[in-house]
Amino acid sequence: MTKEEISAQYQIIQDEICEGLELLDTSGKFQEEIWERDGGGGGRTRIMQEGKIIEKGGVNFSSVYGKLPEAIKTAFKVSSVDFFATGISIVIHPSHPFVPIIHMNIRYFEMNESLRWFGGGIDLTPHYVYEEDAQYFHQNIKAVCDRFNKTFYAEFKTWADNYFFIKHRNETRGIGGIFYDRLNPDKAGINWLSIFEFSKAIGRSFVPIYTEIVNRHRDQLYTESQKNWQYIRRGRYAEFNLVYDAGTKFGLETNGRIESILMSLPPQANWIYNVQPEAGSDEARTLSLLKKDINWII
Repeated sequence: MTKEEISAQYQIIQDEICEGLELLDTSGKFQEEIWERDGGGGGRTRIMQEGKIIEKGGVNFSSVYGKLPEAIKTAFKVSSVDFFATGISIVIHPSHPFVPIIHMNIRYFEMNESLRWFGGGIDLTPHYVYEEDAQYFHQNIKAVCDRFNKTFYAEFKTWADNYFFIKHRNETRGIGGIFYDRLNPDKAGINWLSIFEFSKAIGRSFVPIYTEIVNRHRDQLYTESQKNWQYIRRGRYAEFNLVYDAGTKFGLETNGRIESILMSLPPQANWIYNVQPEAGSDEARTLSLLKKDINWII
């Protein structure tokens, strides 16, 4: 299992996901841009805009290498200089307020034979929280985790709850999922090949899970007020990505391609002063469920 093999497999998964999302949307098509990074490597940015369901979505692949900037060396607490990183990053912003935002990332990072790891995760950010959707999402993610290590789901769910937390709002970005980083055989309890298979399984879970959730809501009617709430929730998503997201920071620090880094931002978001949903409303109920440590497995 070489870094070249990992990169090649990730490109195949990118192709599969783009094909699946185009089938789901029914009208939108991904536009591809091939780019090269100053310093080494490049990637394939694929963006869908103004589809039937997907208002803006990105499915990006990158494979980059070069010299690690001092700021990243300090953050990683490493002394090595050369690095290699490859992965897929996905953010989908739907046009429908009852269809959730979804994010997925699978990646591999290597500095040398003894200093390398996998990372990634998948999480859901509903504008309106439907408990049955949250349960479906978490049950399916747990099933993927359990195939490789029965401890993964609980550990990685807690990690996601803590990571995808908007501290200045005291609320989670969404209903969580899983998040993991620096995963190697010592931490995972499985060998390198199995960790890679786990990474690919998470990637291939994306399309069937999101397809089911989209199809539950795509034909529901909604009001202008509900659409405005969607824009407010998108604002929260943007706040997290610009203030806390490690991938955004890494991309900027390593002179990444800015359009690819910021593809996670929604096409439109609103910031309304001191928003206070009416007590008992669906909006208030959604806010009450944006908390850590909710058990969605029934």
